[in-house]
Amino acid sequence: MDARIPALAEQLLLIERELRLLGWWSEQMPAAERLASVEPFCVDTLALEEWLQWIFLPRMKALIESGGTLPGACAIRAMAEQAWPHEGRRVIVLLEALGEFDRLIGEPSASI
Repeated sequence: MDARIPALAEQLLLIERELRLLGWWSEQMPAAERLASVEPFCVDTLALEEWLQWIFLPRMKALIESGGTLPGACAIRAMAEQAWPHEGRRVIVLLEALGEFDRLIGEPSASI
């Protein structure tokens, strides 16, 4: 097992928690057409917080649970900083969680 898995799973939980605390968690799934975008981060159809909830978190959780191959790099914090420039300190914990996920995913995998 990849030694990063517990820390990555923890970051996913923190990201979800922060989305909920910010009031950005939705019980209503976007229409299938909006989720099917081929653009990075679905920038043409979803807000970043929607992409995080409906695409990123489920895919990362599924990869972790199935033992699938994790991406070698991520830059979600940078995207979030561009998406939420006027949110200020309100999103700092979420930005930190995204940054830590980026850092962990970029580390070389090590088996335990």
